[in-house]
Amino acid sequence: MDEQGRTVAAGRSRVPRFDLVRMPRRLRAPFTAVLRRVGFALGLVVFVALVVRVGRGGYVDVTGDQIDFLDALYYASVTVTTTGYGDITAISSGARLATVVLITPARILFLILVVGTTVEVLTEQSRQLLATKRWRQSVNDHYVICGFGATGTSAANDLLNRGIDAASIVAVDNDLQVVHEAGRLGFVAVHGDASQSAVLRQAAIDRARAVIVAPNRDDTAVLITLTAREMNPDVHIVAGGREQENLHLLRQGGANEVIDATAAVGRMLGLGTYAPGAVRVFDDLLDAGTGLELAEVPAADVGGQPRPPAGATLIAVIRNGSLLRADQVDAERLQADDRLVVLRDSSSH
Repeated sequence: MDEQGRTVAAGRSRVPRFDLVRMPRRLRAPFTAVLRRVGFALGLVVFVALVVRVGRGGYVDVTGDQIDFLDALYYASVTVTTTGYGDITAISSGARLATVVLITPARILFLILVVGTTVEVLTEQSRQLLATKRWRQSVNDHYVICGFGATGTSAANDLLNRGIDAASIVAVDNDLQVVHEAGRLGFVAVHGDASQSAVLRQAAIDRARAVIVAPNRDDTAVLITLTAREMNPDVHIVAGGREQENLHLLRQGGANEVIDATAAVGRMLGLGTYAPGAVRVFDDLLDAGTGLELAEVPAADVGGQPRPPAGATLIAVIRNGSLLRADQVDAERLQADDRLVVLRDSSSH
């Protein structure tokens, strides 16, 4: 997430600023569309001017001078804009027929272009505001990704592969191009600095299920984690760090899980030098929705006794916040509130 982008001052106002939120939509080129319409409108003015210039013998100027092309342009501009000063008048039947058949339709079309463009802009803004308000009223148990760069995008794709609806994923970034790209991919996006409480408020952080902190700087990650934890004491926060010395700051800031991104990649590279097959298996495990996958699931109730799910291999048990390896736990004595880390076929659920 670019730290030089626009930020929103925290605490200035608690009134929701819906303009920060970008609802998912197909990316358009509004300026291109407006320029195309302006060009078409100018073409209509030139068309009317040419009609008057060609039939200049049927028009009279109050000055009595011959109508040149500049006069024709002047007449065209005051005609299509309905100003109509009346200093150039059609006096012959042919000129009046040209006015009725050619110039009047051009005038109407010109007005349609002007009014239509204005109405479309206002309608689009109103539609965006209404969609944002509806979203804010209904959103709950969603996932907020702070920093939608390469890491954040990969995290979003993993959530999608695990069955999370795109509408339940909110991307926060202060790069407007990244925000537009997130909207194009179908995610709700918030434009702003995720370390600011006003911006996280737009992402409905108080009702979020989980927050993924993935900026490109550790100091920003720590600040985002602190802000998110302060605004929602119960949300599950997963933060990525790049420097080993900063990881404890993320934990102290309130992150439930801290990922050492640099060390993880380094271990994969080292593993690939002597066990390339293991790297492929590990990569398959991380790619949710295909082949094998790691999952955290509750114990299945089999005849009143907690058991690992059918067809899954028990890897570890999370009990009272502690991680126990499978060889440290008797599978016959699992507890009802145990969380099981299992290896399973992704197509089996």
